[in-house]
Amino acid sequence: MKGGSRRQWQMNNFRAAVDECGLKDVAWVADRFSYDNGQIGDANRQCMLDRAMCTSSWTDLFPYARLFYLEREWSDHAPIKLVLDHRVRESIRHKGFKFEQMWVGEEGCEEAVERGVMRGKGDLVRVLAECTADLRKWKGTNIKQLTREIGVKYQQINRLNESERTEVNVQKRSKIIADMASLRQQKELYWRQRSRALWLKNGDKKMKFFHTRAGERKQKKFIAKLVDDQGVTRSGDEAVAAVANNYFQELFTSSNPVVPDDILYDIEQHVTDEMNLILRREYSEEEVVDALHQMHPLKAPGPVGMNGLFYQTYWSQIGTEVVNAVLDILRGVSSPREINKTNIILIPKKKPRTKYVILGRSACIMWRTNWSQKC
Repeated sequence: MKGGSRRQWQMNNFRAAVDECGLKDVAWVADRFSYDNGQIGDANRQCMLDRAMCTSSWTDLFPYARLFYLEREWSDHAPIKLVLDHRVRESIRHKGFKFEQMWVGEEGCEEAVERGVMRGKGDLVRVLAECTADLRKWKGTNIKQLTREIGVKYQQINRLNESERTEVNVQKRSKIIADMASLRQQKELYWRQRSRALWLKNGDKKMKFFHTRAGERKQKKFIAKLVDDQGVTRSGDEAVAAVANNYFQELFTSSNPVVPDDILYDIEQHVTDEMNLILRREYSEEEVVDALHQMHPLKAPGPVGMNGLFYQTYWSQIGTEVVNAVLDILRGVSSPREINKTNIILIPKKKPRTKYVILGRSACIMWRTNWSQKC
């Protein structure tokens, strides 16, 4: 770059070429900038300049690919090293349970739920645990099995296409095509659930879009390291989880502040006695049912893995336990620890194309194509 920035029309053409080719950055693992001109003071330039770009289909083949910046010697640029399979192997992470939309209507799913409800009758926490155990044992269809079955169906159709066109073969071909349509619909439901692009309706045949969005979400949610309150960088699943847990425990710990009554003295009262009677009346079963059926069926399943779709689909089996547990909590009974558990989600405040690297009290901002920002 010779220390200067590119002309605007060149950068616009570069952005257009990147968008046209569907390219995106390979995720990198680095604690420093890849470029440093070696100057001091206001003449110093540092940025994340050197990088690798790939397509979404390449990311599907190498989801754990990471870019590393090596130590520079005489050059202003740090050498880059691409590792195709970089995973944290210090612990084995067990995949959490999640109720799948494609299971609804499959043979054996409702029976598994009924067995779980019967064993845990009267206790919502136990019912959910028993249903999870039975559904795990039943397993149902998974994405690998779906992909294999679709591949087998393709081979069967190819053989029938090459064979003699008889009435029997035509009927077999029609049956296989119908089976493939059902399998592809299940696969589309699977990727739609993971993409969270729930504004697209079922049957829109946007499986590639769903698959790409799911991969982007997985990469976006990946947290390689966090900085604790002492300024120490922590990496690895257990260390990162401990930093996040400590932060939120301190954030939500009450300091027991005392609010003087005279602060509210001059505030005009807007809640009438009639309104107050309505607000203070006993909660009813109908309100619980209405609230549950207003939930989005596929959002926020939580650590238990049971989303709104599970409760709405099998309400006749599990509704009594849900209503009793909710009403007990609303009436002051302590809620079980298992229900209070939640997942910590860290949402980036900036778009992925903007990269920030913090050095002490200063920060250098690196845009995808404009690298000349000064620290």
